[in-house]
Amino acid sequence: MSHLGLQIFLSATALLALAGCKTQTRDPIPRHHSITLDSATLGEKRTINIYTPDAYLTDTKARFGVLYMPDGGIHEDFPHIVATVQSLLKEGAIPPMLVVGIANTKRRRDLTGPTNIAQDRTIAPIVGGSANFRAFIREVLIPNIERRYRCSNQRAIVGESLAGLFVVETMLLEPEMFDRYIAVSPSLWWNDHKLVRDAANHLEAGKSHQMHLYLTSANETDIVPFTAQLARIIADRGHGNLSMVFEPMPDERHHTIFRASKERAFRSVLGR
Repeated sequence: MSHLGLQIFLSATALLALAGCKTQTRDPIPRHHSITLDSATLGEKRTINIYTPDAYLTDTKARFGVLYMPDGGIHEDFPHIVATVQSLLKEGAIPPMLVVGIANTKRRRDLTGPTNIAQDRTIAPIVGGSANFRAFIREVLIPNIERRYRCSNQRAIVGESLAGLFVVETMLLEPEMFDRYIAVSPSLWWNDHKLVRDAANHLEAGKSHQMHLYLTSANETDIVPFTAQLARIIADRGHGNLSMVFEPMPDERHHTIFRASKERAFRSVLGR
């Protein structure tokens, strides 16, 4: 069966992702600041967690890149991502950077785009809000971070599962928002994998922007074929301004892939 003809179904992995249930290990909470931002677009306040590296305090004239992340709550992925960034900083594998985590409120709303699939729409009262979430990041979050902190023009974004879907969608629809994209087992089956089907056209429209992409997938039947298909499209139809590292991890599962891949991803993309 071709990838285009592959039937979409909600596997246990998909249900876990859509439910917003991210298996977590108790990680130490890193040193950080938290701020609250109002969002007229989302109609709510959002909690933002910010990690600044030691170099930010010691080198008061330097400017720093920023790694943005959905699923960035203190009891979500923020602690273990910051821990990995700190470890790589000690090695000198990546330059000092800020980590900005966006805590979830309505995860399934914010991280999914529109869908024509009825079964997709049954997973939450509201889905398809990624454009509004992206507008919040673009118009409220990034300007606030760049006003409050000494930031360079380097911006990265990382996400896994539904957050990975959001990362890919942002790269294809608004590539200029970031220059480094890390998508871990992105839920590309959403809306009958329309993002993948339209990827070639989106890549052509965004070819003037310099980008680096790290893409990986765990052993998940509803994700593997679509990440591979997207990687082939990028390899065949990509452009000189887009570099990609595609590293499938078939020995990993949905609940292990983020921790298994993050160090390799950061070395590949953030170390440039």
